[in-house]
Amino acid sequence: MSILIPIAALGILSLFLAGFIVIGYKKLYVYEDPRIDQVEEMLPHANCGACGFPGCRPFAEALVSGVALPGKCTVSNDAGRQAIATYLNVSVGAEEKNVARLACGGGVNVAINKATYNGLETCQAASLVSGGGKGCFYGCLGYGDCKVVCDFDAITMNEFSLPEVDVDKCTACGDCVEACPKGLFSLHPVSHRLWVACKSLEAGDHVLDVCDVGCTACGKCAMDAENNLITMVKNLPVIDYSKKHNTQTPIERCPTGAIVWLDDRLGAIKGKESKKIIRKGSRQQGFS
Repeated sequence: MSILIPIAALGILSLFLAGFIVIGYKKLYVYEDPRIDQVEEMLPHANCGACGFPGCRPFAEALVSGVALPGKCTVSNDAGRQAIATYLNVSVGAEEKNVARLACGGGVNVAINKATYNGLETCQAASLVSGGGKGCFYGCLGYGDCKVVCDFDAITMNEFSLPEVDVDKCTACGDCVEACPKGLFSLHPVSHRLWVACKSLEAGDHVLDVCDVGCTACGKCAMDAENNLITMVKNLPVIDYSKKHNTQTPIERCPTGAIVWLDDRLGAIKGKESKKIIRKGSRQQGFS
């Protein structure tokens, strides 16, 4: 009998706890629409955040709840977005693709180094040693931190140690923006093709002593742009993209090619009066 009493007590306690769990489950149960799983499977699983949500799962929840439309996923293709829209019986919606843009054209063929850096070959590390040793304090250091952090292989380093962004692969995740110690990357809609490929705040022709393609703050692009499309702020042209900016006129008289027109196939197009760069090797200090 002495053994049966504790066994019975444990049995009663187990039944009580089991009943408590069942009641708690029913009270606390939160219904989740099964369509969320299906929509998540239809997404590209990039978890890049380009849609404005922290990942594909939260975006799928927003799609099912009607907070967002499939068009916000600029990483997917037309067929993928249409499939989700058909499944949810909603419109696709339109959302312009964002991509990372680099505000520097100073590769080793046009920009000089004033000092030799020996150390951990990352932009972050080099920038801590007198800014990295580049003649232009504002310029790209060329060690490719942006390329390393890009999970989508959208950034490659060209022959002049300058990053190039593949707009088809870029998801606008923003990792390169965070990785660049010089703050040269920013995210822009692909329609922003009129672009200032320089971030130097210096003015005058002495800028050319360290970089052939640096902005000298001559202001010709601002003079030629209509409707105050471009203004000079701290010796650098600033484009107001809220205005009509589908024009190549402002690039034509730029003497250095610091302001360009970005073409997905041809790359950065410079104006007619821009100095032509034919140097294939590294630019040495003291030589233009």
